[in-house]
Amino acid sequence: MNKEKIKVYTYKRVSTAMQIDGYSLDAQRARMKAYADFNDYEIVGEYEDAGKSGKSIEGRMQFRQMMEDVKSGKDNISYVLVFKLSRFGRNAADVLSTLQVMQDFGVNLICVEDGIDSSKDAGKLMISVLSAVAEIERENIRVQTMEGRIQKAREGKWNGGFAPYGYQLVNGKLEINEEEAVAIRTIYDQYVNTDIGSNGISKYLENHGIRKIQRQNGKNPLFDAHLVRLILKNPVYCGKIAYGRRKTEKVHGTRNEYHLVEQENFLLVDGLHEAIIPEDVWNAAQAKLIAQAKKYEHVNKGKNERTHLLSGIVKCPICGAGMYGNKSIKYKKDGTKYKDFFYYGCKHRGMQRGHKCDYRKQIREELLDDAVAEVIVKLVSNPHFAAMMQEKINMKVDTTAIDQEITNYEKQLRQDYAIKSKLMEEIDNLNPDDRHYIRRKSDLDDRLYRMYDKIEELESQLIDARAKKTSIEAEKITGDNIYKVLICFDKLYFAMNDVERRQLIEALIAEIQIYEERKPNGQWLKSIRFKLPIIENDLSIGLDNDEHVETIVLIQKKTS
Repeated sequence: MNKEKIKVYTYKRVSTAMQIDGYSLDAQRARMKAYADFNDYEIVGEYEDAGKSGKSIEGRMQFRQMMEDVKSGKDNISYVLVFKLSRFGRNAADVLSTLQVMQDFGVNLICVEDGIDSSKDAGKLMISVLSAVAEIERENIRVQTMEGRIQKAREGKWNGGFAPYGYQLVNGKLEINEEEAVAIRTIYDQYVNTDIGSNGISKYLENHGIRKIQRQNGKNPLFDAHLVRLILKNPVYCGKIAYGRRKTEKVHGTRNEYHLVEQENFLLVDGLHEAIIPEDVWNAAQAKLIAQAKKYEHVNKGKNERTHLLSGIVKCPICGAGMYGNKSIKYKKDGTKYKDFFYYGCKHRGMQRGHKCDYRKQIREELLDDAVAEVIVKLVSNPHFAAMMQEKINMKVDTTAIDQEITNYEKQLRQDYAIKSKLMEEIDNLNPDDRHYIRRKSDLDDRLYRMYDKIEELESQLIDARAKKTSIEAEKITGDNIYKVLICFDKLYFAMNDVERRQLIEALIAEIQIYEERKPNGQWLKSIRFKLPIIENDLSIGLDNDEHVETIVLIQKKTS
């Protein structure tokens, strides 16, 4: 009878599309295939990530798919084969935590070229050491690369990457692309010599048929306001090379998350390339940018700041984007100020980031704010609703399944603790003079070590289960608080200030839909969607007007 072969997965990775001999995908595949054949392993799954860094497992889609297949027990494998440990990952914490997950599901790692097998104690130790060394090596490479880039910048050379719009790379050197440079000169001319800002320039370019030529680092045909500001701030257009304007910094409290942070002090030198605009024009643009930044600071900053209650929650009826609170000042015919007018408008109506919406309506804030409050007050005033809310508060959360899981873990732990104690007792009672003493002690030690591993795993699962139960109960408490607030909404809402009302609205409401056109009774409000299950069936609430009753449909809960 033929013995069933041990099943394995293979994983291959290269960090660039072209890799040196010995590390290419084909070379890795051939080496692992030979290893599997020699050991009589059956390869039941092959995974590979081309052009992916090993600094973390994030972004490596095939790696993540492989781990999902390991967890699901899809092919009942025993090993994952990799060419070298560095192909598996270079972040020590990631390597060890991933390996632990694999071993939790009975799967070990074999590094073919390194001769490492994680099922052996020595193998796991080597993985700990080599993964830490790989991470140090990766950091050293990064530092050396950065030093090389800084030196290139000092020499006025372009530092790599795509050429900025208006230029093209010829043998690694920036040269003006006259077809694109037209837009760059227009942007600076309009900004420095007129009163319009970046949004105005964006519209000017569109109206005059100046479209962004599509290239590999940007397919959007429009010059949105954000891109215009980036162009105005970039010193490359006046013949300079800047390095270090933005720095990648680790997000505090995370392992692999980074973000770009603007730097005040950075390297700025004369470049070897030709300028598209004169330096005095660039300086004039920077002076205006600074002046406008001060001019357009939040007009309501400070103690008189206005809170827009439904900003971002109310959605545009055309494009579905959030509508945000804004301010307009009305003037009398003689030019004197009449009053401030606050309204909600679609954030895309000014062509933000290349998205443009044709919905031009300005919805008066007080009309929509009052309508939402009125609907909720009418809802909570309904006796059926109040009874239903009270029922939800008194409803017990079902933790039967998780309670049973906790009980099973606790029972198994008690049994394993007893077995551990018995094994320790047997070891203590061994007779050193017995001719089989060494073998017996070794066998008992192996069983004891395995029991320690099993107990550690069970304790971890018990902690997770208890945490899950706590989370379920905490969610119930949070829901109860919101339901209680709803019951007393009419009393609380009108006693709150605007900031408190905004916090309450955010806790209760997922989104608000409005009509494209104002209804004959003066209402804009179409529907409200709550974050928690509020009603079991759709409930219609009327907004009374002297001449008309408008129906508002309340959808029962937020859908994930």
